[in-house]
Amino acid sequence: QVQIAESGGGLVQPGASLRLSCAASGSIVAINGMGWYRQTPGNQREFLATVFSNGKINYADSVKGRFTVSRDATKNAVYLQMSSLKSDDTATYYCNAVGATADSAFDVWGQGTRVTVSS
Repeated sequence: QVQIAESGGGLVQPGASLRLSCAASGSIVAINGMGWYRQTPGNQREFLATVFSNGKINYADSVKGRFTVSRDATKNAVYLQMSSLKSDDTATYYCNAVGATADSAFDVWGQGTRVTVSS
């Protein structure tokens, strides 16, 4: 069984920076990609960024230039460095991992970490 744990959310002022962390654990054989999404009440989950096992990175246009995703393959971890935060960035941020164990493929989500941008 694969589990995802996110951390790093909190309350910050507009213009501030924040770094989210995500680590996958369990009987992981390979991770194809890990990504970040966010969701606000009443809205669909929004894609933010994904980093693939080959190092390729995709960003949503809405965060390109402000958010930076990185990974530590040795820790099955991915990070989201967020800068110049705005009130519109207030949301619950979710991490997703896609890969395989010895028995099956997996596509798992974390429980989410709350980010509030407010003065």
